[in-house]
Amino acid sequence: MLGLEFPPINEVLRWQDIFPTFNKIALIAVLAAIIGIGLFLLAGRKDPMVAPTGARNLAEQSIEFIEEGIVMQTLGKEGLKWTPFLLSLFIFIFLCNIPEVIPGFQMPATARIAIPLSLALLVWVVYIGVGIKNQGAGYFGHLLWPPGVPTALKPLVGAIEFFSTIIVTPFSLTVRLMANMLAGHILLVTFALLTEALVLAETKQAFLVPMGILPFLMLMFLTGFEILVAFLQAYIFAILAAVYISNSTAGHGDEH
Repeated sequence: MLGLEFPPINEVLRWQDIFPTFNKIALIAVLAAIIGIGLFLLAGRKDPMVAPTGARNLAEQSIEFIEEGIVMQTLGKEGLKWTPFLLSLFIFIFLCNIPEVIPGFQMPATARIAIPLSLALLVWVVYIGVGIKNQGAGYFGHLLWPPGVPTALKPLVGAIEFFSTIIVTPFSLTVRLMANMLAGHILLVTFALLTEALVLAETKQAFLVPMGILPFLMLMFLTGFEILVAFLQAYIFAILAAVYISNSTAGHGDEH
């Protein structure tokens, strides 16, 4: 036997509270908020007449990325007012994701449902609110019955659209983020344990020690890959939020 023992799933996903009701997931979320706010506070203190460096350079590049890569692609120039909201989503989610590869944390806060669900519900409230603000009560007509739907099909189409937009959308936003980050976390744990079991094999199984390089190399590859995933999942969440806001602004089913 290799001595490989995978920890109970509860230990992989949950830690003992640091103090009552506050565990590592909550700590990561608080740190993500503090670091995100701190970055832009530091950037705001720099002399605007001096070439951007450090925090200001990073902040400006983040803003430009959100404006060019998300806002202009989905909402257009008129949607630039949404840059702070979408930037906040992106930065917070990325900072909650990246601890997955940081020693000592080694867990993305978004692998637990509370944070993805809270963010998804926030986006849901925002795009429903935007729809009502821009279209009044007519928003729900656009939402339930896209243009051109025959009268006979309106009950069926309305039910489908209501279910998909009101229920499935926040659920899919939640699960997409949580499932991707959880899967990556479990893969990293699995290959880390396999590497440890092979490298620390007993003397009578010493021939297995060189084989530890294989799961170790896979662990290194997955670590780099998960850094990319942390970025992509934050980007996907933010761009989907922008798409939903765009739909609510222009009318459900309209061409943009």
